[in-house]
Amino acid sequence: MKRWLIILALATVIAVPFVLRPKAESISTSDDVLVLITPHNEAIRQEFGLAFAQWYEERTGRTVALDWRVIGGTSEIARFLASEYNASFRFHWEKKLGNAWDFSIQAAFADGRLPEDASPLEKDARAAFMASNVSCGIDLFFGGGPYDFIRQARMGQLVKTRVFETHPEWFAPDIIPAEYAGEGYYDPEHRWTGTVLSSYGMIYNQDVLKLRGIEQPPRQWEDMRDPRLIGSIALTDPTKSGSIAKAFENVIQQQMQNELNKTPAEEARAVRAGWIRGLQLLQFAAANSRYFTDSSQKPPIDVAAGNCAIGMCIDFYGRQQAEAVRRRGDSARVDYVSPPGGSVSSVDPIGILRGAPNHEVAELFIEFVMSMDGQKIWNFEPGVEGGPQHFALRRLPVRRDFYRDEFKPFRSDPEDEPYAAGEQLIYRAGWTGGLFREMSFAIRVMGFDAHQELVAAWRTINEAGQPAAAMAVLQDMSAIDYDTAQGLVKNVIGSRNKVEELQLAKTLGNHFRQQYAKAALIAREHAQAR
Repeated sequence: MKRWLIILALATVIAVPFVLRPKAESISTSDDVLVLITPHNEAIRQEFGLAFAQWYEERTGRTVALDWRVIGGTSEIARFLASEYNASFRFHWEKKLGNAWDFSIQAAFADGRLPEDASPLEKDARAAFMASNVSCGIDLFFGGGPYDFIRQARMGQLVKTRVFETHPEWFAPDIIPAEYAGEGYYDPEHRWTGTVLSSYGMIYNQDVLKLRGIEQPPRQWEDMRDPRLIGSIALTDPTKSGSIAKAFENVIQQQMQNELNKTPAEEARAVRAGWIRGLQLLQFAAANSRYFTDSSQKPPIDVAAGNCAIGMCIDFYGRQQAEAVRRRGDSARVDYVSPPGGSVSSVDPIGILRGAPNHEVAELFIEFVMSMDGQKIWNFEPGVEGGPQHFALRRLPVRRDFYRDEFKPFRSDPEDEPYAAGEQLIYRAGWTGGLFREMSFAIRVMGFDAHQELVAAWRTINEAGQPAAAMAVLQDMSAIDYDTAQGLVKNVIGSRNKVEELQLAKTLGNHFRQQYAKAALIAREHAQAR
């Protein structure tokens, strides 16, 4: 009998989420279907699914079901799309056009920067892809960072959306600017548009900080270098999350700006020096980190649970987690901060994928998301008219006209005014925009691949009183300086030869392991000599 009671209890636990799951239109019974691939979380997917289904039926008189494809972060999505389009275009090239397939065709058809001296066959492949309607079986790419959408558009995997023609008034400078604080908010060729804003910062647990002897909460990125934080910072692998890579880029850009402020006439020097200082700051964060995770949603959860003191994260993950803690009656022990002058407001875009099976429905979804009805879902309180039904998404809409006084009583974050921020980092794409993957690669080999040796060296150095000689060796970034990133690293990553990329990662990883071991040895010798 006891055994059956246990089985019944387990069955109940498993069944509850399905029983309580909000009613949604079934794909098999709906009039229309929309297939979306996204890194957005369940709350966003559910709220936009419910709101769009209602809006769509009122607009068209038809029902629609949303088929969400969730495979991971933007890096995983990019790899998946590349694989699907490769297979789809190969079939088109071989079976429909009657051509032979080889590696050069595979490399050329999605190369938005095909060189002038490319062979006629490679140029034909590129032209054939751009003229085709080959499909990956998915309609929309929804969410992520601008970098990912710029790449998808350049490859030809995103196509123009008509919202720019049907609602040109939405893309006026006083509604959605083409650019703000150096960040592009929509594609000049209209293949994607930003839907909502993201900034970056730190979620922190004041109880854990106090246990570490830290009374003041973090305010700037530099606060992560405090050695009392060893083993208590939560970080995400930037090669797995485009949004967190953007946060790391913010850290580096702020250091570049600080260097430029010292010598305004020496931009080239400031950029190179800022690159080094930014990597050194991120090295401190890595040395204090408990882990590098694949999921950008994990650090806020671990900070809220008390497993870590600080976590680098996207603003809305930090705000949502802090709110969840407060709702449980845990006061304000968990909070979030975007470093003043240390973060930009970039957009989470949306775009229609080439060969979208449900193109018309995809166009209407974009129209809904960009309308004021869709924008309210991001930041209205649950239950208020026009707001989400269940979850406060706590995202900041991209439309400037959303931030009007009449909406403040209904907003989840009424005091946040992204277009009125006085102390904001000005993003300069020419500094790091062309080194996004190279930057992520450098941070990974320096901080993640050699993490064990880095943490051990950092502990030893602090026990020895941080001798200058040991610190100099620890923080030597000459192996991944700005010119190396622009040269060797960029060439290897750009070659798309995974064997070469893995070999370079191994070489640099071994370099930093030896470097950290040397720094630890110097620190021990210093301690013994005292």
